[in-house]
Amino acid sequence: MQLVVDSLNKRYANGVHALSNVSLTIGRGLFGLLGPNGAGKSSLMRTLATLQDADSGSVRFGDVDVLKDKHTVRTMLGYLPQEFGVYPKTSAEELLNHLAVLKGFTVRRERKAMVDYLLDKVNLFEKRKHAVSSFSGGMRQRFGIAQCLIGDPKLVIVDEPTAGLDPGERNRFYNILSEIGEQVVVILSTHIVQDVRELCNEMAIMDRGMVVYSGTTDEALTMIRGRVFERRIEKSDVDTISQHHAVISSKLVGGKPLIHVFADAAPSGFVPAEETLEDVFFAKLNNLV
Repeated sequence: MQLVVDSLNKRYANGVHALSNVSLTIGRGLFGLLGPNGAGKSSLMRTLATLQDADSGSVRFGDVDVLKDKHTVRTMLGYLPQEFGVYPKTSAEELLNHLAVLKGFTVRRERKAMVDYLLDKVNLFEKRKHAVSSFSGGMRQRFGIAQCLIGDPKLVIVDEPTAGLDPGERNRFYNILSEIGEQVVVILSTHIVQDVRELCNEMAIMDRGMVVYSGTTDEALTMIRGRVFERRIEKSDVDTISQHHAVISSKLVGGKPLIHVFADAAPSGFVPAEETLEDVFFAKLNNLV
């Protein structure tokens, strides 16, 4: 099934236009949604997860009208929000069992088998008697994925799932998401470019409530191929370089700024750089492509 978002708009009471004519078509597999904080990613995720209404537009998942038939959507949905709260003294096993009951799984034996399977899938079975509140950030996120998968969902939405995770936990999370994405539609909302490059073939970039790019990661890299150049400079030269060149990004490498600029030919002192998805991200946000 495909998720088809057409001309979605959302304006909050404070006047913020969080979604502006957002249109996307998302098929099975991992779909990356990139954007800076405040770009509208979480607003889109909450709308798709039936947690808030849109002002206008439409969303369909297969034959289901997502905006009107919320109950049906929720039977097919797995959702891991950016902030995932837990009961302080409840074990992983007990909490997952409780969430399964809330999702309508009333047969105790079947429910226990599913809970055990999911905890094993996210490598938490040995910790099933421990309180989720005592888990590390990565373990808690893995538990979040386990609750996402209750009932074999067809649509999985995860919002900023790897923020704050150490490299080891991030890699474990990558592996779990990759496995899930082989069977269902998975939307990964993040501001971490590496997440999308590691996991996703299809992606979109949002900025100020609008979709500024939608396509494959390879197509995104092709847009800037041969037009990104780099140079290590002194910190005192950053402002001068910025005044004379279209700077994509600047980061410290070995204590000195490494500048990436966008140009049709190499500026004096610059050398060709291997284009990255991060370059595409910043080039789009700065309206360079």
